[in-house]
Amino acid sequence: MVPERVREVVAGPATNQPRRLLRSRRRAGLLMVAPALLHALIWIGIPLVAAVVLSFTSYDVLTPPRFAGLDNFRELVHDDVFRRAVLNTSVYTFFTVPVAMTIALLIALMLNSKLTGRAIFRTAIFIPQVTATIAVALVWLWIYDPRSGLANAILSFLGLDGPNWLSSTSWAMPAVIMVGIWQGIGLKMLIYLAALQSLPGELYEAASVDGASKVRQFFSLTVPLLKPATFFVFVTSVIGAFQSFDQVYILTDGGPANSTTMMTYEIYKSAFREFRMGYACAQSLVLFALLLMLTLVNRRITGGDRGSR
Repeated sequence: MVPERVREVVAGPATNQPRRLLRSRRRAGLLMVAPALLHALIWIGIPLVAAVVLSFTSYDVLTPPRFAGLDNFRELVHDDVFRRAVLNTSVYTFFTVPVAMTIALLIALMLNSKLTGRAIFRTAIFIPQVTATIAVALVWLWIYDPRSGLANAILSFLGLDGPNWLSSTSWAMPAVIMVGIWQGIGLKMLIYLAALQSLPGELYEAASVDGASKVRQFFSLTVPLLKPATFFVFVTSVIGAFQSFDQVYILTDGGPANSTTMMTYEIYKSAFREFRMGYACAQSLVLFALLLMLTLVNRRITGGDRGSR
């Protein structure tokens, strides 16, 4: 029998070499991600900790923060306007996200086929995504103009009386939702198109040989295989919808009668119009908690990225 010490001496170089290689790769990886980690720490980590701390204070920027305990959160519970903002944001998200995702998937399916001028259509659909939201809102401000806007001109051509879109408590939110759907289709379409082009073609060939129709292939193959992309699109879309601000600020300024005010808009008002930074931080934490909860629920329902395994 070979003594234990002899085995360690003999086996040492052979076993230490892979470990040294693993450690060197780990160090190289950490060095590569260090700039991104530093950026996240400075611009995400520190502000997040500061927001949590300030949410328990009364702070108006001009004077030092004063500890207020849970006063900000107690006020939030009884704040009718913020509750209305939470409801409006939920309604906006409920309609914009699934509708835009469905339209984007249908467009991606069409562009994934042998369609003439695919590049032109792809560019035209994606342009609103890279256009400044304020510029988009200004264009839609003209479209919704009750006297000379395109929307009422089309309705008048059809023999219908157009509403006063942005001044009506009944039509202001649908008008904002329409803008959100229109602007959000481009990026979702691009993600779905990239996912469709990466799907294995042999599965569809086998399904065709077995006699599966295009509809059956879509629901039995395409939808399950797109689960990771759908999870990513849904999470980013919900986060984007909950953070909607520019179009509301330009189109309606939260009105009429708070019918289109959003959570981010109320946070902006509390922080930069009323200078109640502590209260705004408490509102931000509620927004963060809602987004985290929705993300975890969706991951639990859809399985997250396990669909690709």
